[in-house]
Amino acid sequence: MTTDGHRSLAQRLTGIDEIECVTPDLNGVPRGKVMTAEGFLEGRRLQMARGVLLQCIMGGYPPARFYGSDDGDLALVPDPAQIHRLPWSSQPRALAICDADELTGESSPLSTRGQLKAVIARYAALGLAPVVATELEFFVFAPNPDPTQPFQPPLGLDGRREDGHSAFSVSSNNGLRPFFNEVYECMAALGLPRDTFMHEMGVSQFEINLLHGDPLLLADQTLLFKHLLKEVALKHGLTVVCMAKPLAHTPGSSMHIHQSIVEIGTGRNVFSDKAGEPTATFRHFIGGQQAGMADFTALFAPNVNSYQRLCHPFASPNNACWSHDNRAAGLRIPASSPVARRVENRLPGADANPYLAIAASLAAGLYGIENKLEPSEPIQGEFVVPDNLSLPCTLHAALERLKRSQLAKELFGKEFIEGYIASKTMELTSFFDEITPWERRVLAAQA
Repeated sequence: MTTDGHRSLAQRLTGIDEIECVTPDLNGVPRGKVMTAEGFLEGRRLQMARGVLLQCIMGGYPPARFYGSDDGDLALVPDPAQIHRLPWSSQPRALAICDADELTGESSPLSTRGQLKAVIARYAALGLAPVVATELEFFVFAPNPDPTQPFQPPLGLDGRREDGHSAFSVSSNNGLRPFFNEVYECMAALGLPRDTFMHEMGVSQFEINLLHGDPLLLADQTLLFKHLLKEVALKHGLTVVCMAKPLAHTPGSSMHIHQSIVEIGTGRNVFSDKAGEPTATFRHFIGGQQAGMADFTALFAPNVNSYQRLCHPFASPNNACWSHDNRAAGLRIPASSPVARRVENRLPGADANPYLAIAASLAAGLYGIENKLEPSEPIQGEFVVPDNLSLPCTLHAALERLKRSQLAKELFGKEFIEGYIASKTMELTSFFDEITPWERRVLAAQA
């Protein structure tokens, strides 16, 4: 960092005592350490155990052979563009999003932020730059101290709980306006531009669209947004849930990814030609998405609960079909002008790691461009999914598909893919170690 840059950073951190230095783990959870502002500004190297990047969602770790038998350290290297004062904190505090680098200086292959940066670099080598936007859905619930009980929406201003008839409503009866006002204020303070916001189909479910831009920036913004949602909710006595399917008989929460590619220098969308027609690059990108979608399902739908969303495919298509403006297709081409032509990947859930989901989607598209893959014919209206375009419908099946995927190992490296599978297999085993209320209710009397 230059002297002027260091001076500017010191000014921005005036009055700050501590900085949360975090990097996304396998699941997109911010992990790291809290550092004094003094040590941070002095540039002291902050180290963290390599295995933290493969931490299971329950908190455990796979065997050490998946992250180096010595479990050595990584360096957390702050991104100067992602250092923020935390507007929701009652005490002056900051957060820095960091890269997780090996002590030798290169990016760790276990870092999902590093994986995304590597995909962007592969595009840049061809003179191309991907552009993405994320749509994140989430639920706002009353506190849920007993996890054996279903989530409930907060009490509204009329003393009643929302019952599912508020989709696309702009009413303030849900009593959440003070919460959302602070969310908007915090977004502005963190430099998170928002496009549209709405009440979604589910009970107390909402969606926010972040403005399109550089994929790494959008992944960082999605991480920050999910973090601030939960922190602000705690201040207001609420619970924000980004599970893929927190309520039965209710639509789940997605994280749709909109993708286009522009030429570096000109900014021209390479999905459209001078006459405004789709290009071969556009077709090849879709072909690559289709070629990788089944192999990468476990990256887009990373948890047992993810498949609860996908097995009831109400606008949550579990297929690799593509279509012009049909929400039943896993790959949708939204209606747009030629300059905004893009591909929407509708498979990822709100529970997906944004860095990994964006990296996997873009890597598949680039694979299609480089190998000139042709997509299937587009589908319209009601359709039956062909067998070759169906996707795994359980986490176990998705992990088995990922385990057999040479494409995944080629694009993300053997160490990362094997570590991912090991961590997710532990989570699946933990899930099967419990007996659900459905099993006790339905099966006990028939045994």
